[in-house]
Parts: sequence; C-alpha cells; structure tokens
Amino acid sequence: MREQAETRDAVWERRTELPLFYASLVFLAGYAVRVLASDAHSLWRDVASVLVLVTWLCFIVDFLVRLVLSRQRPRRFIRLHWLDALVVLLPTLRPLRMVKVHDAIQAKHDRPRRGLYPRVITYAGLSSVLLGFSGALGIYHVERQDPSSPIHTFWDAVWCVCQTLTTVGYGDVTPVTARGRLIAVGLMTFGLGLLGAVTGSFSAWLIQVFRREGEEGPPENGSSPGAPQ
Repeated sequence: MREQAETRDAVWERRTELPLFYASLVFLAGYAVRVLASDAHSLWRDVASVLVLVTWLCFIVDFLVRLVLSRQRPRRFIRLHWLDALVVLLPTLRPLRMVKVHDAIQAKHDRPRRGLYPRVITYAGLSSVLLGFSGALGIYHVERQDPSSPIHTFWDAVWCVCQTLTTVGYGDVTPVTARGRLIAVGLMTFGLGLLGAVTGSFSAWLIQVFRREGEEGPPENGSSPGAPQ
C-alpha cells in the first residue's frame, strides 16, 4: 500500500512539474509587473495581482496534494521536502527546482539523459539567472520605499544582486532595510552555491576532456587523425 502511495505521489509530481514551472514563470511575470510597472493602469496591476495569487494558490494545492498522496506525517514530509515547503512560502525560489524541470522536459521529448556535468551547469546556470532576477525584483520592491537607500532603480538592484552573487561586494550599492538585507542573505546562501556548482562543474569537465585527450595520445608518425596512411 505504501509503495502504491509513493507511486501515485511520483506520478503526480511528474505530471505537474512542467505546468507548475510555467505557473512559476507567470507568477514571476505578474510580480514583475507589480514591481516595475508602478505607473501602469490600475487594471493591469489588478490583473497581475490576480495572476500572482492564483499561481501561488496552485503551489499550495500541489504541496497539499503531495502531502496527502505520500501518506506521511506533515512534519516528516516537510523535513524530507523542505525545499518544496520553502517554495510555497516564497514562490520566487521556484527556480531552485530547475533540475527536476530539466529532467521532465528531457523525458517528455524522449531525449537521452545528459551527462552529469552538462546537467549541473545547465541547472545551476538557469537557476542562478532566474534567482538573480527574482532577488533583484524583491530588493527593488522593498528598498525603493526607503529614501535613505542607494537603490533607486531596478538596475541598481540588478547591480546589487550581481555583486552579491559573485561575492565581489564593491559596497557602492547595498540594501539598508531589514527585508532587503534578508533577501541579500538568501542570495548569498543559494546563489553562491549555484555559481560554485557552475564553475566547479565546468572546471571538472575541462579536466576530464584534457585527460581523455592525453590518454588517447598524439597520432603516430606525426600524421593527423584520419589522414591516409
């Protein structure tokens, strides 16, 4: 019975992964309109708010359905799926599930699973971009309300996020509000690991390629590969 419940849970997750990813893009677009289009007509802002609320509700329903199908206690389920629980509270962190989305797309088109290093680079790279964009929206949203903040435009927030993710930290643009600094801490925690995964996997992939070429050795008699003997 437990195996059957776990199978139903896995089937539900596989079938909803792509739709929920598209819903996360809709959520991000609606949130971007709310933050960036402050001078837009109230109708568009209301539509964006509805999209944000509806997609957020989809994430909550998905989490509850998976909890019921798993037949696990809520505390144990949250402990095993802490990232999913965090995404329900902060939907802008949905890009952190990109690895499952990538696998779902590959399976849908019957494509063979890619190697470890390309998968890590693709997952971490896309996640870093989406997470950085979400973080810039969040920082700009909370910082522009404080007159003492040096972040006056969205591009100031993007510059701040780039410094945070790359750990450069010039210090010319920094968040001053409590919520802005909390977002920056989240970017440091998740973003640094993602960028580290990209650079580490890329370096390991290069070493693997050069090692393979070294093991093959140079062609005999100085002739190029494929040349007639």
